[in-house]
Amino acid sequence: MKAIRCNSFGPPSTLKFEEISDPESPSENEVLIEIKACGVNFPDTLIIQGLYQVKPELPFIPGSDIAGVVLEKGENVNHLEVGDRIFGFTQTGGFAERIVIPATHCFKLPPNIDFPVAASFMMAYGTSYHALKDRAMVKEGESLVVLGAAGGVGLAAVELGRLMGCNVIAAASSDQKLEICKEYGAHETINYSTEDLKTRIKELTDGKGADVIYDPVGGKYTEAALRASAWEGRLLVVGFASGKIPEILLNLPLLKSCDIRGVFWGNFATKFPKQNFQNSKELLTMLATGRLKPRIHQIYPLKEASLALEEIISRNVKGKVVIEMGKG
Repeated sequence: MKAIRCNSFGPPSTLKFEEISDPESPSENEVLIEIKACGVNFPDTLIIQGLYQVKPELPFIPGSDIAGVVLEKGENVNHLEVGDRIFGFTQTGGFAERIVIPATHCFKLPPNIDFPVAASFMMAYGTSYHALKDRAMVKEGESLVVLGAAGGVGLAAVELGRLMGCNVIAAASSDQKLEICKEYGAHETINYSTEDLKTRIKELTDGKGADVIYDPVGGKYTEAALRASAWEGRLLVVGFASGKIPEILLNLPLLKSCDIRGVFWGNFATKFPKQNFQNSKELLTMLATGRLKPRIHQIYPLKEASLALEEIISRNVKGKVVIEMGKG
């Protein structure tokens, strides 16, 4: 089969498009998937450089958000059949034509959803739903500030926050990005390239501050947002797309009696598969009924996966980038 392999840690240009052996048959609790599409996520850009919190053994195949067709299944797998269209997740292995993964990481795909849309869904919406529902425990009417709001997880958080009854304030680096955030449900917007983030959050919340801050960006924006949090607010640490991990003075959460809560959806999904399965079912219902509409920025063929990753690194992406196996 064809695959993109990371043989040594480095930038996307070091990845190799190779012919490798097909995976072995699945074990009793696994499925063999013919991958039709795979989403590209910011953590992929870190994993290939050896900068992520999980460092795979070399060589490895990047890619985590997959959609495809079940080719084989293990004897203990009951919720899937050979030929089923599925979407699912894996830590690595998605930039390839086939993969074997645990059956609990796969979900049947509604007939009205195509493979690229499905491949753009699981990590972004799984992360954001877990963050808002399980970690922040958002309540209807609360104010939600989403940093990096036009990116994959950010746009998902905007869309889900609106559906969950929050007053959503989208913050991003350009007016063009913020227009897309409005289309996805943002009530208010902040351009933090031209506006002071702390001041604008205070103004848009009538001086109260934000109940929940969703932060996949890090860097200088984290402290500014935290200083504009409400009493007993919650800062969700989702990632560091800015490339800088902030250092927070602990007097800030003390003075506001607020919480800083980490969000690591991948570990949550592995440690609590039943809870994640329920979350995924709820998300799937929203997707199938049209309440969630993932935005695809661009689709690349497998051989151009390095270009897809460069697009993520450039921070010009509005929504999700996807690799489609039969394209090109």
